[in-house]
Amino acid sequence: MNVVDSSGWLEYFINGSNADFFAPVIENTREVLVPTISLFEVFKRVLLERNRDDALEAIAQMQEGRVIDLDDNLALLAAELSYELKLPLADSIILATARAHNATLWTQDEHFKGLEGVKYIEKK
Repeated sequence: MNVVDSSGWLEYFINGSNADFFAPVIENTREVLVPTISLFEVFKRVLLERNRDDALEAIAQMQEGRVIDLDDNLALLAAELSYELKLPLADSIILATARAHNATLWTQDEHFKGLEGVKYIEKK
């Protein structure tokens, strides 16, 4: 199983320089877990930079994967990870989702670099 960080989804949607790194993971929808916080982050960013229709289209594609809701257990795991690793709220929820489901986290966010279970590529 795989979790793609919000930055990876956005990179894929804009066909950025790292899009090819994320494409095989995103396009294998049977293996993609999507934290609800990623839906929030991607929707907001696309809404700010494009429009509501484009934002809804991006979310529809993300929902082809398995959406994972934030529940009490995941929230507590995220809080522990946030405390231990000094991660912001959204990033701790994304990492917690990956770890709770024994999934690999795919990202270009540098603060995940070197963490167990993370596939990282430097943002260009």
